[in-house]
Amino acid sequence: MAPILLNCMGNDHNDYIKQLVQVKNPNLDTMEEDILYHFGLGTKTHNLPEMFGDIKFACVGGSANRMKAFAQFIHKELELPGNPEEIIDICEGTDRYCMYKVGPVLSISHGMGVPSISIMMHELIKLLHHAQCRDVVLLRLGTSGGVGLAPGTVVVTDKAVDYSFRAQFEQVVLGKVITRSTELDEGVANELLQCSSELQNFPTVIGNTMCTHDFYEGQGRLDGALCSFSHEDKLEYLRKAYDAGVRNIEMESTVFAAMCRVCGLKAAVVCVALLNRFDGDQITSTHDVLVEYQQRPQVLVCHFIKKRLGLIV
Repeated sequence: MAPILLNCMGNDHNDYIKQLVQVKNPNLDTMEEDILYHFGLGTKTHNLPEMFGDIKFACVGGSANRMKAFAQFIHKELELPGNPEEIIDICEGTDRYCMYKVGPVLSISHGMGVPSISIMMHELIKLLHHAQCRDVVLLRLGTSGGVGLAPGTVVVTDKAVDYSFRAQFEQVVLGKVITRSTELDEGVANELLQCSSELQNFPTVIGNTMCTHDFYEGQGRLDGALCSFSHEDKLEYLRKAYDAGVRNIEMESTVFAAMCRVCGLKAAVVCVALLNRFDGDQITSTHDVLVEYQQRPQVLVCHFIKKRLGLIV
């Protein structure tokens, strides 16, 4: 159903419409109800504008535990009332994703890989649309393998690229391959880089992020159950990636960037490098070091959110 527009506060009607989160599917207007199956939410069973209408930031990441920790961290940083340890998983009725609402911030898990985050993104964008949200920024927080970077370096993505270092995402639809651009919002990326300079807690760079469909062979690892290439083949490919501006590798950024771009959503990808792939394939840092690394994108994104909300000058 089309959103009911209330309390436009004198703003121009067309401008209000443009600011709303848009979907690119006319079929949704003809549906009596839209069930967001993997979230356990629906347009008839829940009052989505009341529940989510104030959302300004949707932060997504692979791990359910990490996104719960991020929600608790944001709760403390925004100094919201209540006990952050008692925040409720809105998706607790499902076993696919977790979702926490902390003031104007959503924290959602998306699992691993393009198919998992793609399902979540379809339902998240529809949720924001049905809730009549406006001016929302989407941010993916994650871990990655660095390309020519020291472990612990945070990469703010310039362009999400595929295995051939092209800024595009290929999707098979009705047996045909369609291609979508994966360029991300330059302004948001630069804001995040500025925030990192204010924190000065860890090195942060802007670079291209390569998205693959596999953790092992697809990323040129030599330690999987299968390996069809040599050590030198791997290094040659990584050198080509580095020369193409790639600074880290993960498995979700292209579809995330493509879907945000099609729907006109400002978005950014912020991932920490857990290792330098030129030096090896297996993560050897201690548990405590990895925990601290994984908190770095959270700290940076939290600073960005607080600045956007006017809590930091």
